[in-house]
Amino acid sequence: MDELNDFYSNFEHLTTEIFENADKGSLYVAQIIADLIRKKTEANEMTVLGLATGASPIRMYDELVRMHKEDGLSFQQVVTFNLDEYYPILSDSLQSYNHFMYEHLFSHIDIKPENVHIPDGTLDIKDVPGYCRSYEEKIREYGGLDVQILGIGRTGHIGFNEPGSHLKSLTRLVSLDNITRLDAAKDFLSLQRVPRRAITMGIATIMGAKQIYIFAWGDRKGQVVKNMVEGDIDNRIPATYLQEHDHVHVILDKPAAALLSRIKTPWLTGFPEWTDALRKNAVVWLSLKLDKPILKLTDKDYNDNGLGDLVADQGPSYDINIKAFNELQHTITGWPGGKPNADDSQRPERAEPTQKNVIVFSPHPDDDVISMGGSLMRLVDQGHNVHVAYQTSGNIGVFDEDAMRFLDFVLNINRKMNLKDEEAEKRYLKIQKFIESKEPSQKDSQEVLWVKGLIRETEARAACKFSGVNPGKIHFLNMPFYETGQIRKAPLGKKDIAIVENLMREVKPHQIFAAGDFADPHDTQQVCLQAIMKALKNIKASGDDDWVNNCYLWLYRGAWEEWPVEQLEMTVPLSPGELERKRKAIFIHQSQKDSPLFPGDDTREFWQRAEDRNRHTASLFNKLGLANYEAMEAFVRLKF
Repeated sequence: MDELNDFYSNFEHLTTEIFENADKGSLYVAQIIADLIRKKTEANEMTVLGLATGASPIRMYDELVRMHKEDGLSFQQVVTFNLDEYYPILSDSLQSYNHFMYEHLFSHIDIKPENVHIPDGTLDIKDVPGYCRSYEEKIREYGGLDVQILGIGRTGHIGFNEPGSHLKSLTRLVSLDNITRLDAAKDFLSLQRVPRRAITMGIATIMGAKQIYIFAWGDRKGQVVKNMVEGDIDNRIPATYLQEHDHVHVILDKPAAALLSRIKTPWLTGFPEWTDALRKNAVVWLSLKLDKPILKLTDKDYNDNGLGDLVADQGPSYDINIKAFNELQHTITGWPGGKPNADDSQRPERAEPTQKNVIVFSPHPDDDVISMGGSLMRLVDQGHNVHVAYQTSGNIGVFDEDAMRFLDFVLNINRKMNLKDEEAEKRYLKIQKFIESKEPSQKDSQEVLWVKGLIRETEARAACKFSGVNPGKIHFLNMPFYETGQIRKAPLGKKDIAIVENLMREVKPHQIFAAGDFADPHDTQQVCLQAIMKALKNIKASGDDDWVNNCYLWLYRGAWEEWPVEQLEMTVPLSPGELERKRKAIFIHQSQKDSPLFPGDDTREFWQRAEDRNRHTASLFNKLGLANYEAMEAFVRLKF
C-alpha cells in the first residue's frame, strides 16, 4: 500500500493506494471486510455490504470464500445489497448479475438467502419505480451501507450511473451508454443482445455508505482513474462525485495507476530520485510535449516545464539529451534474433548463438501475426529455429454462421466427389439443428466448439505457412483453462502450466515472445502470460535445464495499444513491403476478418489496428528526432 497520500494531496483528491498487482489489492480489501464482519458479529450487529459485479471484485470474492471455508469466517450476520442489474434479464441468465453473485460468492458461503438483495431484472416496467423505492427503504432499515464496493467503467460510471447522472440520484432505471454496452458485448456474444437499460443504485445511495472501496485494474482504466482522482468534479465523469465523500479508498494496481502524476510525471509532484528510467521518461515526455526533437531541447525547455531539478542533478541539457537519444536509438534493430558476427554491446539481442531456438507464444490463434507478424517473418527469414505455440483454441471467437458455412463447404465437397459418409451427414444435421435452436445465453455444444476450434486452427496453420514457419513447429496447446465454452474461464491450473513447461523443455528456447497486454487481469492474454512465467519458474527451480538462465523473454502488445515509447527495449522497423506482407498474414484469419465476434469499442479491423499502431510508433520515434520509418513493432524485455 502506498504511504504517501498526504504528500500527493495537492494533485490527488481521493485517498489512493497502489499495489503491485490486482491480487494484492483484492486481498487487502478482503481482509478489511473480514475484520469488519468479525467485529460486528462479536458485537451482535449486522454488517451491511454494498457489492459490485464485473471483473474487478472477483479476486476479492475468491478470498472471502477461502476465508469462509478455511478460516471460519461466517456470513450469518451479513446483509448485502448489489449495485445494479441489467434490465430486462432473467435471474438465471449467464449474463445476469444475480447469476454472477451466486457463482462467485453466495453459493459458497453461509449467508442467509433472505439477507441477499439484488435488483430484479424480471419486473414489469410499470413496477420498477415502486421496486426501486423499496430497495432504498430496505437499505435505510438496516442503517445504511457499512461498506460499498465499486468498480469504475471507462465512461467513469459507478454502478450504472452513466455520464450526466445527478449527485442526488437514487436507485432507478437507467439507459446504458454505448461504450458500456460495447464493453459488455463480449459477455452477451454480440452488441445486439446487450440490454439497453439497467436498474442501479444512485449516486446518493452510494455516497450514503460509511466506507467506499473502488477497484481499478489494468492500463485501460488509466485515463479514467486519472480523471477521477486528479480531475475536477464533473457530472460527465460520475466517479468524480466520490471526491465529496470523506472515506473513499481507490485501490489500484500499477498499470491502472500509470497515468497518475506521481507515477507518470513525478517531477511535477516533488523532487524524485533521478534513476536512468525516470530520466528517460522525462526527456521523452518533454520532447513530445513541446513537439521538439530530443537533441534540440535546451536548459530553458527543461526549466520552464518543471524539469529544472533534472538539469541541476544531471545537466547540462546537451548531456541529458544525448543519453536519451542513444538509449532510444539502441532499441532499433532489423535483427530481432540478434545480428550474427556483430558487436552486440549496444544491441537489444545477443549475436550468439547465430541460430536461436525461438518460441512465439500466441494466446489466441491470431495474436502472433497481428502483434508481431513482421518480426516473426524476420526471425524465420534470418534462419532461426522458430516455433509458434497457440495457447488456446479461440473457439468461442467464431460466428455460428461461419461454422455452418465451413461445415457446408466440407459436406458439399464430399457430395461432389461422391464420398458418401452417413455419419458425417448425421453430425452435420445435428450441429445445424443445435445452432438454429440455440438460445442467446446458451453455450455451444462440444461438437460446435470443436468445429469452431478447427476453423481457428486451420487459419493459424495457413498464416504460419505464409509467414514461413515450418509446419512441424506449429503447436496447438489447447490449454484447459480456456475450454469452458463461455467468456468466463476456469482458473489457471497445473495442467495448463505443465503443457507450456513441456514445450519449453522440448525446444529449449534462447528467446521467448509472449503477449504482455495487462489491460484486464482476467483476460486470456494475462492468464497465458501467467502460465509462461510459472512454467519458467518451475524450470528454473528444478535446476536441470541450463538454457533457462540464458533465455530472453520479450513481451509484445495486442492490436489495441502499444507500450509507452519510453519503456521500449527492442523496436523492429518494417518497410512498406513488410507491412503489406504482415497484412496478408492477418487476412488469412478469415473468421476474424471484417467484424470479429468480440470487436470491443474499436470499429477498425484487426489489420487496421495493427498497422495504425505500428505506424504510430514509427511516428513517435520520428518526432523524437530519430529516423523516419514506415512502421515499427515494439517489445519490452521481462527479466525473470
